[in-house]
Amino acid sequence: MILFVLECLRSPPRERQPDIRTMFTIRVGKTHTTSRWNLLRWFLQAALVLILLVVVLVVLLQLYSDPSKALTRDGSVSSQMSSTQSDGTCLMKKSCPYDHYSFFLQSGAANVVPPKICINNNLIVGSVLNNAGVGINIVTLNGKTGEVLNTDHFDMYGGDVETLIKFLKSIETGSVVLMASYDEPATKLNDEARKLIADLGSSAIQTLGFRDTWVFVGGKGTSVKSSMEKHVKNDQASNKYDQWPELVQLEGCIPKYLD
Repeated sequence: MILFVLECLRSPPRERQPDIRTMFTIRVGKTHTTSRWNLLRWFLQAALVLILLVVVLVVLLQLYSDPSKALTRDGSVSSQMSSTQSDGTCLMKKSCPYDHYSFFLQSGAANVVPPKICINNNLIVGSVLNNAGVGINIVTLNGKTGEVLNTDHFDMYGGDVETLIKFLKSIETGSVVLMASYDEPATKLNDEARKLIADLGSSAIQTLGFRDTWVFVGGKGTSVKSSMEKHVKNDQASNKYDQWPELVQLEGCIPKYLD
């Protein structure tokens, strides 16, 4: 008995060692929990980045899908300009008396959006038809029946004014003539071309200048100046699209020619 006590005093009781299997289980459990949390956090961060990228992409598409927005001084586009970016069909519907023809004219916007010429709510010249061009776009109608006789466009910057003069001289008496500018309508115009257009009833043709916007409805054989005309001068101080003025629109009713 004494020997047992002495042995106990000489050798203090050993501390109980933890079961290594328990330690391993606890550590493995903590490792799995940490891994799951890190994975969840990574997915949340990735989702947030993806959402931000989608938002930025949508904003950029809305901003640059309309090329004219890059032309405006303040980056904004008026409702009038926005309306030109639809499907290219006639935007304004006009009802006229039985003995009249409805028309809708829209000049080009800068050098980006082509002009439109509509008769009786039908698109005659426009980007959808791929028949609009830089310069002066022209449609001629039979004044009695409203039948479209000719459509053409004449480049007044790099083209030959003689082709325009030849076309103007070929217009038959009693025809209705509709014109719309696009980009640059005046550089090559000479006195003869201006006089031929003035004879159709235009007043603005005499002062039409570099990159002005202009639409006009007149007729061959009339001696009365047309009131169906709009003209905006190219002025750096007031231009809407940097080097070009705002587009112009005109709609109304054209009376049939009577015998």
